[in-house]
Amino acid sequence: MIYKLFRTPEWQALQADGTTTGAPVDIADGYIHFSTAVQVADTAAKHFAGVDGLWLLAVDAASVRDNLRWEVSRGGAEFPHLYAPLRLDQVAWAQPLPLSDGVHRFPAGLK
Repeated sequence: MIYKLFRTPEWQALQADGTTTGAPVDIADGYIHFSTAVQVADTAAKHFAGVDGLWLLAVDAASVRDNLRWEVSRGGAEFPHLYAPLRLDQVAWAQPLPLSDGVHRFPAGLK
């Protein structure tokens, strides 16, 4: 699985439209930013600190593999980048990512 963080309006737009080219940063960069299970909490802390109303989306990397590239980013780590729109049917699951004492709480056993 790879993971995408969306604000509530971005998640609602994907549900309504059935496809998305991502959040404003994704559109500006020309690809949709994803993280691995190991990376996603740091991504939330770095780019979404204190932001309420986030959603965590899980996508099976195999479902997007033809347009997925693993590219070096933060700290030399490889991050998954999707060079195609994300379709709603590629989202395995989505759930709210609550804030507790200013920190996002991720589901246990994220893999």
